Amino acid sequence: MAQAVEEWYKQMPIITRSYLTAAIVITIGCSLDIISPYHLYLNPILVVKQYQFWRLITNFLYFRKMDLDFMFHMFFLARYCKLLEENSFRGRTADFFYMLLFGASVLTGIVLIGGMIPYLSESFAKIIFLSNSLTFMMVYVWSKQNPFIHMSFLGLFTFTAGYLPWVLLGFSVLVGASALVDLLGMIAGHAYYFLEDVYPQMTGRQPLKTPSFIKALFADEAVVVAQPGNVRFAPPPAEEFHRD
Repeated sequence: MAQAVEEWYKQMPIITRSYLTAAIVITIGCSLDIISPYHLYLNPILVVKQYQFWRLITNFLYFRKMDLDFMFHMFFLARYCKLLEENSFRGRTADFFYMLLFGASVLTGIVLIGGMIPYLSESFAKIIFLSNSLTFMMVYVWSKQNPFIHMSFLGLFTFTAGYLPWVLLGFSVLVGASALVDLLGMIAGHAYYFLEDVYPQMTGRQPLKTPSFIKALFADEAVVVAQPGNVRFAPPPAEEFHRD
Protein backbone atom coordinates (compact mmCIF):
# COMPACT_ATOMS: atom_id res chain seq x y z
CA MET A 1 0.00 0.00 0.00
CA ALA A 2 2.75 2.42 1.00
CA GLN A 3 4.69 1.62 -2.15
CA ALA A 4 1.60 2.24 -4.31
CA VAL A 5 1.08 5.65 -2.70
CA GLU A 6 4.77 6.48 -3.21
CA GLU A 7 4.58 5.54 -6.89
CA TRP A 8 1.38 7.57 -7.31
CA TYR A 9 3.06 10.57 -5.71
CA LYS A 10 6.23 10.28 -7.81
CA GLN A 11 4.23 10.03 -11.03
CA MET A 12 2.54 13.39 -10.42
CA PRO A 13 3.71 16.23 -12.66
CA ILE A 14 5.93 18.81 -10.99
CA ILE A 15 3.43 21.65 -10.39
CA THR A 16 0.70 19.36 -9.05
CA ARG A 17 3.14 17.52 -6.78
CA SER A 18 4.65 20.75 -5.46
CA TYR A 19 1.30 22.41 -4.78
CA LEU A 20 -0.21 19.33 -3.14
CA THR A 21 2.85 18.82 -0.95
CA ALA A 22 2.95 22.45 0.18
CA ALA A 23 -0.79 22.45 0.94
CA ILE A 24 -0.65 19.26 3.00
CA VAL A 25 2.52 20.24 4.90
CA ILE A 26 1.22 23.71 5.79
CA THR A 27 -2.26 22.52 6.74
CA ILE A 28 -0.84 19.73 8.95
CA GLY A 29 1.67 22.19 10.42
CA CYS A 30 -1.16 24.52 11.40
CA SER A 31 -3.21 21.63 12.85
CA LEU A 32 -0.24 20.68 15.06
CA ASP A 33 0.34 24.33 16.05
CA ILE A 34 3.78 24.27 14.44
CA ILE A 35 2.73 27.04 12.06
CA SER A 36 0.33 29.83 12.94
CA PRO A 37 -2.44 30.65 10.42
CA TYR A 38 -2.08 34.26 11.54
CA HIS A 39 1.22 34.35 9.65
CA LEU A 40 -0.38 33.00 6.47
CA TYR A 41 -3.68 34.78 5.84
CA LEU A 42 -4.16 37.54 3.28
CA ASN A 43 -3.84 40.95 4.92
CA PRO A 44 -3.29 43.85 2.48
CA ILE A 45 -2.20 46.22 5.25
CA LEU A 46 0.55 43.89 6.46
CA VAL A 47 1.61 43.21 2.88
CA VAL A 48 1.95 46.90 1.99
CA LYS A 49 3.08 48.49 5.25
CA GLN A 50 5.18 45.70 6.75
CA TYR A 51 6.33 44.09 3.48
CA GLN A 52 4.96 40.66 4.39
CA PHE A 53 4.76 39.65 0.73
CA TRP A 54 4.69 35.93 1.51
CA ARG A 55 1.02 36.32 2.46
CA LEU A 56 0.22 36.73 -1.24
CA ILE A 57 1.33 33.11 -1.67
CA THR A 58 0.65 31.38 1.65
CA ASN A 59 -3.05 32.23 1.66
CA PHE A 60 -3.38 29.84 -1.30
CA LEU A 61 -1.69 26.98 0.57
CA TYR A 62 -3.72 26.71 3.77
CA PHE A 63 -6.99 24.74 3.60
CA ARG A 64 -8.22 25.36 7.14
CA LYS A 65 -8.74 22.48 9.55
CA MET A 66 -8.29 18.86 8.50
CA ASP A 67 -11.87 17.68 8.11
CA LEU A 68 -14.10 16.26 5.37
CA ASP A 69 -13.97 19.57 3.49
CA PHE A 70 -10.16 19.39 3.53
CA MET A 71 -10.22 15.85 2.13
CA PHE A 72 -12.59 16.91 -0.66
CA HIS A 73 -10.35 19.79 -1.69
CA MET A 74 -7.21 17.64 -1.57
CA PHE A 75 -8.99 15.21 -3.87
CA PHE A 76 -10.00 18.00 -6.25
CA LEU A 77 -6.49 19.45 -6.16
CA ALA A 78 -4.78 16.12 -6.82
CA ARG A 79 -7.24 15.07 -9.51
CA TYR A 80 -8.02 18.16 -11.57
CA CYS A 81 -4.67 19.89 -11.20
CA LYS A 82 -3.06 16.65 -12.37
CA LEU A 83 -5.53 16.22 -15.25
CA LEU A 84 -4.90 19.74 -16.49
CA GLU A 85 -1.13 19.51 -16.23
CA GLU A 86 -0.93 16.07 -17.87
CA ASN A 87 -3.47 16.66 -20.64
CA SER A 88 -4.44 20.22 -21.53
CA PHE A 89 -1.00 21.53 -20.55
CA ARG A 90 1.08 18.50 -21.43
CA GLY A 91 4.56 19.66 -22.37
CA ARG A 92 3.60 23.23 -21.35
CA THR A 93 4.52 23.42 -17.68
CA ALA A 94 5.29 27.13 -17.92
CA ASP A 95 1.84 27.82 -19.37
CA PHE A 96 0.22 25.86 -16.57
CA PHE A 97 2.18 27.76 -13.94
CA TYR A 98 1.15 31.01 -15.64
CA MET A 99 -2.50 29.91 -15.49
CA LEU A 100 -2.22 29.45 -11.72
CA LEU A 101 -0.42 32.78 -11.39
CA PHE A 102 -3.16 34.47 -13.42
CA GLY A 103 -5.88 32.86 -11.30
CA ALA A 104 -4.18 33.80 -8.04
CA SER A 105 -3.80 37.40 -9.24
CA VAL A 106 -7.46 37.66 -10.31
CA LEU A 107 -8.70 36.20 -7.02
CA THR A 108 -6.50 38.51 -4.98
CA GLY A 109 -7.63 41.51 -7.01
CA ILE A 110 -11.32 40.64 -6.60
CA VAL A 111 -10.99 40.32 -2.83
CA LEU A 112 -9.05 43.58 -2.50
CA ILE A 113 -11.46 45.54 -4.70
CA GLY A 114 -14.51 43.92 -3.12
CA GLY A 115 -13.23 44.96 0.29
CA MET A 116 -13.46 48.60 -0.76
CA ILE A 117 -17.06 48.45 -2.04
CA PRO A 118 -19.79 49.51 0.42
CA TYR A 119 -22.26 46.77 1.43
CA LEU A 120 -19.84 44.14 0.04
CA SER A 121 -16.76 44.91 2.10
CA GLU A 122 -17.97 42.95 5.12
CA SER A 123 -18.43 39.76 3.07
CA PHE A 124 -15.07 40.08 1.32
CA ALA A 125 -13.28 40.92 4.57
CA LYS A 126 -14.10 37.39 5.78
CA ILE A 127 -12.22 35.83 2.86
CA ILE A 128 -8.65 35.63 4.12
CA PHE A 129 -7.66 32.34 2.49
CA LEU A 130 -8.12 31.74 -1.25
CA SER A 131 -6.90 28.15 -1.49
CA ASN A 132 -10.40 26.75 -2.01
CA SER A 133 -11.12 29.34 -4.69
CA LEU A 134 -7.97 28.50 -6.65
CA THR A 135 -8.80 24.80 -6.49
CA PHE A 136 -12.32 25.55 -7.75
CA MET A 137 -10.83 27.59 -10.59
CA MET A 138 -8.92 24.53 -11.78
CA VAL A 139 -12.09 22.45 -11.65
CA TYR A 140 -13.89 25.10 -13.71
CA VAL A 141 -11.18 25.31 -16.37
CA TRP A 142 -11.05 21.52 -16.68
CA SER A 143 -14.84 21.32 -17.03
CA LYS A 144 -14.81 23.92 -19.80
CA GLN A 145 -12.11 22.05 -21.70
CA ASN A 146 -13.83 18.67 -21.24
CA PRO A 147 -17.55 19.54 -21.26
CA PHE A 148 -18.93 16.27 -22.65
CA ILE A 149 -17.34 13.76 -20.27
CA HIS A 150 -20.03 11.87 -18.33
CA MET A 151 -19.71 11.98 -14.56
CA SER A 152 -21.57 10.73 -11.50
CA PHE A 153 -22.06 12.57 -8.23
CA LEU A 154 -21.82 10.18 -5.28
CA GLY A 155 -23.70 7.63 -7.39
CA LEU A 156 -26.90 9.69 -7.06
CA PHE A 157 -27.15 11.12 -10.57
CA THR A 158 -25.11 11.54 -13.73
CA PHE A 159 -24.25 14.69 -15.63
CA THR A 160 -21.69 15.98 -18.10
CA ALA A 161 -18.48 17.66 -16.94
CA GLY A 162 -19.64 21.07 -18.16
CA TYR A 163 -22.03 21.17 -15.18
CA LEU A 164 -19.46 19.99 -12.62
CA PRO A 165 -18.76 23.45 -11.09
CA TRP A 166 -22.49 24.04 -10.59
CA VAL A 167 -22.99 20.62 -9.02
CA LEU A 168 -20.13 21.27 -6.59
CA LEU A 169 -21.45 24.76 -5.87
CA GLY A 170 -24.84 23.30 -4.99
CA PHE A 171 -23.16 20.72 -2.76
CA SER A 172 -21.24 23.49 -0.95
CA VAL A 173 -24.51 25.29 -0.25
CA LEU A 174 -26.10 22.09 1.07
CA VAL A 175 -23.28 21.41 3.53
CA GLY A 176 -23.24 25.01 4.71
CA ALA A 177 -19.95 26.09 3.12
CA SER A 178 -19.41 29.55 1.68
CA ALA A 179 -20.80 29.76 -1.84
CA LEU A 180 -18.94 33.04 -2.39
CA VAL A 181 -15.56 31.28 -2.18
CA ASP A 182 -16.58 28.85 -4.93
CA LEU A 183 -18.11 31.62 -7.03
CA LEU A 184 -14.83 33.52 -6.94
CA GLY A 185 -13.09 30.44 -8.30
CA MET A 186 -15.65 30.21 -11.10
CA ILE A 187 -15.15 33.88 -11.97
CA ALA A 188 -11.37 33.48 -12.13
CA GLY A 189 -11.72 30.26 -14.11
CA HIS A 190 -14.10 31.81 -16.61
CA ALA A 191 -11.82 34.82 -17.03
CA TYR A 192 -8.95 32.50 -17.91
CA TYR A 193 -11.09 30.31 -20.19
CA PHE A 194 -12.42 33.34 -22.08
CA LEU A 195 -9.03 35.02 -22.54
CA GLU A 196 -7.20 31.79 -23.39
CA ASP A 197 -9.73 29.84 -25.48
CA VAL A 198 -12.61 32.08 -26.59
CA TYR A 199 -11.07 35.51 -27.23
CA PRO A 200 -8.20 34.21 -29.44
CA GLN A 201 -10.74 32.43 -31.68
CA MET A 202 -12.77 35.62 -31.98
CA THR A 203 -9.91 38.03 -32.67
CA GLY A 204 -6.81 35.98 -33.47
CA ARG A 205 -5.04 37.64 -30.54
CA GLN A 206 -3.62 35.86 -27.50
CA PRO A 207 -3.65 38.17 -24.46
CA LEU A 208 -2.42 35.50 -22.01
CA LYS A 209 0.83 34.62 -23.72
CA THR A 210 3.22 33.25 -21.13
CA PRO A 211 6.15 35.65 -20.49
CA SER A 212 9.55 34.43 -21.61
CA PHE A 213 11.07 34.73 -18.12
CA ILE A 214 8.50 32.21 -16.82
CA LYS A 215 9.19 29.85 -19.71
CA ALA A 216 12.88 30.05 -18.85
CA LEU A 217 12.11 28.57 -15.43
CA PHE A 218 10.78 25.33 -16.85
CA ALA A 219 12.35 22.88 -19.26
CA ASP A 220 9.27 21.48 -20.97
CA GLU A 221 9.44 18.07 -22.55
CA ALA A 222 8.56 17.82 -26.21
CA VAL A 223 5.26 16.07 -26.83
CA VAL A 224 5.65 13.37 -29.50
CA VAL A 225 2.54 12.05 -31.21
CA ALA A 226 3.18 8.70 -32.84
CA GLN A 227 1.93 8.30 -36.40
CA PRO A 228 0.49 5.00 -37.71
CA GLY A 229 3.24 2.84 -39.14
CA ASN A 230 5.92 4.91 -37.42
CA VAL A 231 5.48 3.97 -33.78
CA ARG A 232 8.53 4.02 -31.54
CA PHE A 233 8.85 2.33 -28.21
CA ALA A 234 12.44 3.44 -27.58
CA PRO A 235 14.11 6.87 -27.58
CA PRO A 236 15.48 8.00 -30.96
CA PRO A 237 19.21 7.76 -31.69
CA ALA A 238 21.32 10.43 -30.07
CA GLU A 239 22.28 11.93 -33.42
CA GLU A 240 18.69 13.03 -33.98
CA PHE A 241 19.11 15.51 -31.15
CA HIS A 242 22.22 17.05 -32.71
CA ARG A 243 21.12 17.82 -36.21
CA ASP A 244 21.89 21.31 -37.44
